[in-house]
Amino acid sequence: MKFRRISALDCYTVAFGLFLFVSPWLFAYVSEKVRIEVWASGAAIAAVSIAAIVAYSEWEEWINLLLGAWLVISPLVIGFMHTRAMHVSILIGVMVAFFAALELWLIHYEPDYGSEREAQGVNVQAAGPPR
Repeated sequence: MKFRRISALDCYTVAFGLFLFVSPWLFAYVSEKVRIEVWASGAAIAAVSIAAIVAYSEWEEWINLLLGAWLVISPLVIGFMHTRAMHVSILIGVMVAFFAALELWLIHYEPDYGSEREAQGVNVQAAGPPR
């Protein structure tokens, strides 16, 4: 398995998913439907992120982006406004969506700084004191 440089972002989203998975027990959510929704979303985020670390595919980041957006709007849809669960859901949702969008952006638009100089025939040397 080749470790990609930007797989660190997936490691963070695994941590966010696991935190969301255990948050019903950490914060003692009262509503059963809120506990199930937060638990299932956390499990899905962690599973998709682990899959992205093991065998990357772009659709995994799109799924995490959608799951993050769902966590942001779920307090409105399910109806758990003004609770501790709402704050956790929105915070983790924004972070997961941000990391997924950042990884998608880095995959498609990451500049390759060394290739232009090498293509033009410029001799690239390491920085340091002259010898």
